[in-house]
Amino acid sequence: MRDHPYNGIAAAALQGIVWEKSRHSNSQAACVEFAKLPCGGVAVRNSRYPDGPALIYTTAEVQAMLLGAKDGEFDHLVRD
Repeated sequence: MRDHPYNGIAAAALQGIVWEKSRHSNSQAACVEFAKLPCGGVAVRNSRYPDGPALIYTTAEVQAMLLGAKDGEFDHLVRD
């Protein structure tokens, strides 16, 4: 793996990292997984496609997303 992986890198190429998912994920493995990278970034992948692409974010970007989610800013995306 390169020191700074790029967006869209194959998740399988990110060796030696630990993928985590929310305890709220469903049993059909349909969830988003996150992994802290040695370079300080955070990788995100779709658990349905574990070898598929991973998106790479800075910790500041992930922090902003988590704060927005906690504040309910994205609730409209999952309402019927």
